[in-house]
Formats: sequence, C-alpha cells, structure tokens
Amino acid sequence: MSFDFSLVLSSLPQIFSGLTLTLKLLVLSAALGLVIAGVVLLMRLSGRWWLAWPAKAYIYFFRGTPILIQIFIIYYGLPQFDAVRHSMVWPMLRQPFFCCVIALALNTSAYVSEILRGGVMGVDKGVNEAAKALGLSAPQRFIHVIAPIATRIAMPAYGNEIISMMKATALASTVTLLDITGVARTIVADTYAPFEIFIAVALIYLAMAWMFQLGFGVMEERASKYMKREA
Repeated sequence: MSFDFSLVLSSLPQIFSGLTLTLKLLVLSAALGLVIAGVVLLMRLSGRWWLAWPAKAYIYFFRGTPILIQIFIIYYGLPQFDAVRHSMVWPMLRQPFFCCVIALALNTSAYVSEILRGGVMGVDKGVNEAAKALGLSAPQRFIHVIAPIATRIAMPAYGNEIISMMKATALASTVTLLDITGVARTIVADTYAPFEIFIAVALIYLAMAWMFQLGFGVMEERASKYMKREA
C-alpha cells in the first residue's frame, strides 16, 4: 500500500471548503459560551446557595457527559417535544448548524466558567484588600481590579479550551454538517481512501491548533508585559 499524495493535493481545495463552516461554529459557540460562562461564574461567586447550586449542577452535567451525546440530545431529542416544535426557538433548533452552536456553547461555558473562577481565586487577597482600602465598591473592585488580573491568570487555560473546542467542531459532521471533517467524509465515500484524506484533515487541524496557540501566546505575552520585573 502506497500513500497517494496526488489524491491529497487534489482533495485539499474541497476539504478547505469546509473551513469557513468550522470557523463559524468555533467563533459563534466560543462567543456565546463566554457570555454564559460569565453568568455561571457570577452565580458561583454570588454567595447565595440558590444561585450557586444550580450553577454547580450545570457545570457538573456539561463537564461530566460527552459532548457528542449533548449534540444528539439537542438535535435529535428536543424535536420530540411538541412544546419545542411550537416554540419561538424551533426555527433555530430545526437547523443542525444552530443545534451544534448551542451544544458547543453550553459545553464550553461549563469549562470556561471554572477556568475563570480559577483565575478569580488566583488573585491575591491583598490586592482586593488594597482596592477596598481605596474606597472602591465591590463591583468596582471586581471590574477594575480583580477581573483584569484574573483574565491574565486564566488566559493560558482558556487558550487550551479554545483549541479543544476547535477540535470538537469535528463532531458537527455527525449531524450532516459539511465542516472540514464532514467534507472529508464525503470524499472518503467517493474515493475509498480514508488514510490519505484523514491524514490531510489531521494536518489541517494541527496547523489551526498551532495558529491558535501562537495567537494566545502573543496575547499572554502582551498581558504580562507590565508584570515583568526588570533585572
């Protein structure tokens, strides 16, 4: 058996046609997930049990179940309910793209909320006390003092989560979406050459992961420039 490089090269333009959909899934789900994560974080930090416990249950569920199952529940499970099919959200839930965005956003929000909470918990208590001594209110301390430092602390872990979610977008192909992996599966069905095609796809995902890692590395470096001490 020989590796068919010509097949890989001829298939690359078709495989790259799914890149736009992959990036749309990633950007939309990451943005929505970050918003949800912020809400869940505030619930965890509220100090009120009737807010903290639902947030903990939410995090436990979405971190403790496979994301593929979550996609199937939203795409295949929710349409079984008449209330869903007659609701205002049905035009979105009937489309696999939005089902995947919702599933990815809910999943990543559980991880990101814990990443952000770790960042907040990592802020030295003396910083908060100093801000309090300056007369800043609790919201002002959180927004202007704690949040910027927590963001810097959480950035490496958040970058890893974005890369993990980028790879998770490949699961969208299981519900008929033609992302990079979905396009590759159609090519394999026509050519019967899974080895060459999926090796090419793996290299594309690897290149994307490298670019995201490089980008977050640059952002982390810029965020840390005021924390460096001169020798």
